Amino acid sequence: MTDQPAIEATGLEKSYGGVKVLAGVDLRVARGSVFALLGPNGAGKTTTVRILSTLVRADAGRARVAGFDVERDRRLVRRNISLTGQFASVDDLQTGAENLRMMGRLSGLSRAQARRRADDLLVQFDLTTVGRRRVATYSGGTRRRLDLATSLVGNPQVIFLDEPTTGLDPHARQGMWHVIAGLVTSGVTVFLTTQYLEEADRLADRVAVVDGGRVVAEGSPAELKTRFADQRLDLTLADPAAFEAACTLLGRRAVRCDRDHLTLAVATDGSAAHVRALLDEVDPHRRAVRRFALHDATLDDVFLALTGHAATASEKETAGV
Repeated sequence: MTDQPAIEATGLEKSYGGVKVLAGVDLRVARGSVFALLGPNGAGKTTTVRILSTLVRADAGRARVAGFDVERDRRLVRRNISLTGQFASVDDLQTGAENLRMMGRLSGLSRAQARRRADDLLVQFDLTTVGRRRVATYSGGTRRRLDLATSLVGNPQVIFLDEPTTGLDPHARQGMWHVIAGLVTSGVTVFLTTQYLEEADRLADRVAVVDGGRVVAEGSPAELKTRFADQRLDLTLADPAAFEAACTLLGRRAVRCDRDHLTLAVATDGSAAHVRALLDEVDPHRRAVRRFALHDATLDDVFLALTGHAATASEKETAGV
């Protein structure tokens, strides 16, 4: 890893139709790392990726990717990056090997070089057994692995992954996590946007949370959890009346409220004194709380603390934002 960052952005601003989507985004991504950008719907994640990958121009600010200015050196930036969107973009009518060879030829490789590169990537992404089959016969997880393999044909320094595991089942998602982790060991820098907070927690060296067009927090997953959430006390209430009373009492301090299961969660420093104080506050007569459990905070707790609501399965970026 060198001192020069793989990605550096300062003061990025962007508006669409009078709506300010980015209001001064600053980012710095170390080479050979995984960087995750999180944020609620419309926070500006996809716009940030589009600016950094030269697909749109910022209204203000500067950015460098792989050592090149995204405005002055757009062609050089594009030669050194790859962008993989939310949906696989491979050709269903060709085999996996044919897709890879075609991408190699489009990247300027000779026929022999393209074939060698395709064979190497089939091995790297565990696709040798399906490489001669048409992509139309692939499962969703296998298609995503092939899509990621095609994005690496040109040996990019930086790869942008925009929600790469959307729509995959848990087993396929785990497989993709293994592949993405392997990319970093080969020296590639990964810039990841994701709706799965567990994904960022598992993969990212650093995480930035963007909200309202600004970066509101940045750090390693462990740092963010310690700084903004620390511990979480989960309470199961005895009945609906007790649940409603506890939610009203705690107000915004309740980081989760699940009426269906009569459960809520509240942040705590984890000390016995603070846990006792919370239990006494919520249940002074020892009848309202049926059981409780203390947990380490998750990135979901951080997300809620910073943006005001929990991330959901539909927490996706809207088009153009």
